[in-house]
Amino acid sequence: MSGHDSKYFTTTKKGEIHELKEELNSQYKDKKKDAVKKVIAAMTVGKDVSMLFTDVVNCMQTENLELKKLVYLYLINYAKSQPDLAILAVNTFVKDSQDPNPLIRALAVRTMGCIRVDKITEYLCDPLQRCLKDEDPYVRKTAAICVAKLYDINAELVEDRGFLETLKDLISDSNPMVVANAIAALAEIQESSSNLIFEITNHTLFKLLTALNECTEWGQVFILDALSKYKAKDARDAENIVERVTPRLQHANCAVVLSAVKVILQQMELITSTDVVRNLCKKMAPPLVTLISAEPEIQYVVLRNINLIVQRRPSILAHEIKVFFCKYNDPIYVKMEKLEIMIKLASDRNIDQVLLEFKEYATEVDVDFVRKAVRAIGRCAIKLERAAERCISVLLELIKLKVNYVVQEAIIVIKDIFRRYPNMYESIIATLCENLDTLDEPEAKASMIWIIGEYAERIDNADELLESFLESFPEETAQVQLQLLTAAVKLFLKKPTEGPQQMIQVVLNNATQETDNPDLRDRAYIYWRLLSTDPEAAKDVVLAEKPTINDDSNMLDPSLLDELLANIATLASVYHKPPDAFVSRVRPSTTRNEEDEEYENGQDAGPGDSSAPIPETTTTAAPTASTPSSTASARPSSQPGPLPPVAPVADLLGDLIGLDNALVPVSQPATPAPSGPPLPVLLPASAGQGLQISGMLVRRDGQIFYSLQFDNNTQTPLENFMIQFNKNTFGLAAAGPLQVPMLQPGGVANTLLPMVLFQNVAPGPPSALLQVAVKNNQQPVWYFNDKIQLQALFVEDGRMERTTFLETWKGLPDSHEVSKELPNAVINNVDQTIEKLASTNLFFIARRLLKDTNQEVLYLSGKVPPSIPFLVELTAVIGFPNVKCAVKTPSLEMAPLFFEAIEAILK
Repeated sequence: MSGHDSKYFTTTKKGEIHELKEELNSQYKDKKKDAVKKVIAAMTVGKDVSMLFTDVVNCMQTENLELKKLVYLYLINYAKSQPDLAILAVNTFVKDSQDPNPLIRALAVRTMGCIRVDKITEYLCDPLQRCLKDEDPYVRKTAAICVAKLYDINAELVEDRGFLETLKDLISDSNPMVVANAIAALAEIQESSSNLIFEITNHTLFKLLTALNECTEWGQVFILDALSKYKAKDARDAENIVERVTPRLQHANCAVVLSAVKVILQQMELITSTDVVRNLCKKMAPPLVTLISAEPEIQYVVLRNINLIVQRRPSILAHEIKVFFCKYNDPIYVKMEKLEIMIKLASDRNIDQVLLEFKEYATEVDVDFVRKAVRAIGRCAIKLERAAERCISVLLELIKLKVNYVVQEAIIVIKDIFRRYPNMYESIIATLCENLDTLDEPEAKASMIWIIGEYAERIDNADELLESFLESFPEETAQVQLQLLTAAVKLFLKKPTEGPQQMIQVVLNNATQETDNPDLRDRAYIYWRLLSTDPEAAKDVVLAEKPTINDDSNMLDPSLLDELLANIATLASVYHKPPDAFVSRVRPSTTRNEEDEEYENGQDAGPGDSSAPIPETTTTAAPTASTPSSTASARPSSQPGPLPPVAPVADLLGDLIGLDNALVPVSQPATPAPSGPPLPVLLPASAGQGLQISGMLVRRDGQIFYSLQFDNNTQTPLENFMIQFNKNTFGLAAAGPLQVPMLQPGGVANTLLPMVLFQNVAPGPPSALLQVAVKNNQQPVWYFNDKIQLQALFVEDGRMERTTFLETWKGLPDSHEVSKELPNAVINNVDQTIEKLASTNLFFIARRLLKDTNQEVLYLSGKVPPSIPFLVELTAVIGFPNVKCAVKTPSLEMAPLFFEAIEAILK
């Protein structure tokens, strides 16, 4: 459809379907074509026009290529929902595949490949066989891609009809684009097959290198990707490939350039000549530098790839560090990546330039960027021993600026520098101690406390400094409390005078009697026992020499780096994760192997223990008749139904905290919250000028709600409540209006706010943090943090059959299994626990008893959006706390959230 066809998207007439039906059957060609355009426009904006299927199919019999394309587009969209009617189009497809016009022949076979209906697939083979040997190269290249689509639908059919052999023959085709598409199709098929489908030989290597110079840019990308998987026989073979690929570095398309870099890097591993390697490094630098001057989105992709490249071959860009200096108008994500690369390229030769840049960045307005710049200075000090003193001088200059967050970040990195270079730069401790009053961030406080404790014998008033932190000990975070406990013990061991003795007694009392944190309490008891029984042993433990920390600029494991370098110019190199971590490849089903049969016969061990099989007699499903999930699982979908439209309103909160989803006003009376345990307080009345807000995420009948309670302790009525959510890991956002009536003084209102997922997803690693803003007409905006209760996100279709559970467990690599002790979890009764877990959509698979340790082992399955399964193994002694939990999941980063959720359920 052309740019003049926007008018087709504006119609909202009633009775439109009937009118379209008449127009589609019109005898006038122009009227018929307009009608099809209207149908496509309606389909594009989400209207259901499937009832016009027969009428649209009747328009296929036309010589007009534009009309035929539109009808084919409609068929691709609706054939799966109307498979019986789709058969009506088969004869036309077959006829069009023999049309004199090569465009129509290609269009027919492409469309048949896109229609994933088994009945049509049967008729596709003969036309596809003809088109693979068609005289026109455009038809052949289209048919090559169609083979990959057909393989995805029916792999056996493709192999039986000899399409794979025909596809391999196309690699010798005279047309370079046919060669490129054949390679792309074979690579796609190989990805989804467990057998060796395609391997580059000397003969095909020559063909690919020849076609590389003549095909289009995307054809070159396909060929280069295939070449990157080729293992050269020797150094000479590798040099020959590199020589033919190097001209691609000058290409205008950045995908071609990065794919060429990938091939060269792979082949360089086999080249033994240092001169050749040095020259290749020189040749790769200019094209990479050129790509960094592209638009920000491309810059980011290139920088993520360069981040990997410099970890393997820093010499490529060692002399180009200036191109990574941040510009004032660079987006923050580009600046952050440039900082990472500058740290990796920093050397004794260029450190002065780099420090000048970092110092400049540390005075900018973006707080996150400033923090990253200060950290970068510290990382350079750890990386380059001879430059450490200069780095510390820069940090001290920044501390003198008295900017709060700069000072705190500087203290954090100086603590790491002390760990890297013990007993070298302690003279600056006095300067750090001058800034104690400004510290309000847990990590900065913990770092400063560590410094005081570590060098207590050199600080005259160390006991006074630590006492200043003791006043707020109960309110501090666990990180600060742990450091304060250890620092007090160090001070006592180094200066066993009256002051430290009193202090250690206070700290130990607080840590053992006034806290609920098991880590803090256990450590305090250990210290107490050590100090009371053997002070010398305590010195050996607490004051032991610590291992120095190392440079962390090249953080990736070598094997992971190899895998990512082999995937340069793909999403894997942008995410810095292997493809298997975020792409699920479905391989064709094969016959069960002997290992599976042994498992089913009870001869194989359970997934988490090699001592005993899961008994067949205990694989009954968990009782769910009395749980909410039993009714919810019968629903056709766990997604919330469509909500009534809400009139748009002004964004009263603006961009104060970077919130994306629109505010929703009050329009209905509040929904009473269901009875249950009291909701946790999120905004206490003392912080909300008399308004107290309590709440948590809950799941009701397959939908997520935010259960909220508002307490008005003010002297005035409060009304017109609105709510907004910041970006978060699961993109949680309000799906409807916040329904709170006018709240009279002393009044309480409960409501259930419906939520939707993946509306404003926050980048970065998964986090349970949920940042919320609430406003009413009488008060300012209130901001508070909540914790996402992951069990509210467990979906109803997470139950697995036993065989599926076993196959999934075995199918996931061992690296995707994480174990953790849950000290606050306890299983008192197995059946009740199974029922309790099932009520949160964590489904029972099997159980077994370890007789030698008298431990019960439970196997469970669950799933969280977007369709991420997780398998759970719980090991516990009945009636005793401290349950061992093992989780196996494709999304390893989610494991900590699963542990928190399971522990919360089992408390």
